[in-house]
Amino acid sequence: MGLPAPDDRLTKVFGALADPTRRDIVARLAVADATVGELGASYDVSLQAVSKHLKVLEDAGLVSRSRDAQRRPVHLEAEVFDLMTKWIERYRRTAEERFQRLDAVLATMDEE
Repeated sequence: MGLPAPDDRLTKVFGALADPTRRDIVARLAVADATVGELGASYDVSLQAVSKHLKVLEDAGLVSRSRDAQRRPVHLEAEVFDLMTKWIERYRRTAEERFQRLDAVLATMDEE
């Protein structure tokens, strides 16, 4: 099956992060791994709802689950952020170059 194409992955990642609860879960997992129960304790929703959020994050490649004795901790897959960062950086550089060209045009207009 393999990994989805980068643009497909980005669509899934950004789609998963469009929800504020999922963004909060990602922020919490950036600090430390946690179980569904530990994550669910912070939200006024059922554990089933938290599991559904985790499933979306897992499908996007943002989190993984492992087995640690009786615990099933959820782990943030930080390398997905590299994919997002590269995509964002490419467009940031393009925008920066456009602003520099605009600054140059404006500077020549000031001189005239």
